[in-house]
Amino acid sequence: MLSRVADSLYWMSRYLERAEHTVRMLDVNMGLMLDKSSTSAEGRWKRVLAALGNPQGVSWNNDYYQLVHSLTFDAEVPASVTSCLIEARENARQVRDEISSEQWQQLNRMYHWVIQPSSEFGLNTRLSDFLPAVIDGVHLFQGVTDTTMSHGEEWQFIQLGRYLERASSIANLLALYQPELLSPPEASAEGSHYQEWVGLLRCCTAFEAYCKVYTADLSADWILEFLLLNPQFPHSLRYSVDCLRQALVAVRASSGRMPVDDLSRVSGKLQASLSFVDVSDILAQDAGAYLHNVLHQCRQTHDLIYRFYIQYSVEAALAL
Repeated sequence: MLSRVADSLYWMSRYLERAEHTVRMLDVNMGLMLDKSSTSAEGRWKRVLAALGNPQGVSWNNDYYQLVHSLTFDAEVPASVTSCLIEARENARQVRDEISSEQWQQLNRMYHWVIQPSSEFGLNTRLSDFLPAVIDGVHLFQGVTDTTMSHGEEWQFIQLGRYLERASSIANLLALYQPELLSPPEASAEGSHYQEWVGLLRCCTAFEAYCKVYTADLSADWILEFLLLNPQFPHSLRYSVDCLRQALVAVRASSGRMPVDDLSRVSGKLQASLSFVDVSDILAQDAGAYLHNVLHQCRQTHDLIYRFYIQYSVEAALAL
């Protein structure tokens, strides 16, 4: 497979996953504004901006509605939902022959629906309708991808993009919540902590799944364990890294790169750090440092994917 095709499929998937994550962050935190909490609006929305990488051109100015509107509709803001969907569609357009007609039609419909100037959402800013519709559209694209595309090397690069983006987003979110909310002196959730913990779980679409495992008795230790180490929940860090690792193994096998290399070592170490650890071990050390190390390994994995499959030299390709 051509490196430019791998690059476009990888980023198409990352941008769609990023759009969904951004929508959840905005939707959940808008809902939290309706509840009284000791957490200030400024602190909450600055945390949202930090989770999105502190995008240029956007800042907290005591108007959360304007902030949400910019992060949703402003195509000049690279981190906005609209920008992510535009970039995803552009990457798909460049590899139109490599994806199914159904994939292209679904993504193209989302794109035109979002950018049309006369859109009812663009004019009336009906965020309560727009945000869930974006999530539904992304989920539909993922379902169409899994059911209409051969699960070969191209499909595996889509999985790489999806799960590396998801793992990075979850690790970054937990690192932001950890100092204040995931290491409190009390074990029980009371007052503002309870609302913020529910918000964190909902940002990871995990509240109902968490309650089925631990009941509705929220605990910082249990939340960290569930979002970090649960092997069955699709938005846990461990599940995401397991899927990432499976896709990497499949890509290596199809490309002929079977010997152990730097990418294998880094991704294997990341998977092992989540598969063979207990939450008590994490809490016994510096949990913040552990999360930042996971983030560092995710960035290393991205860099090595590019080195081996996207920007490799002609000499390296001929050596295979």
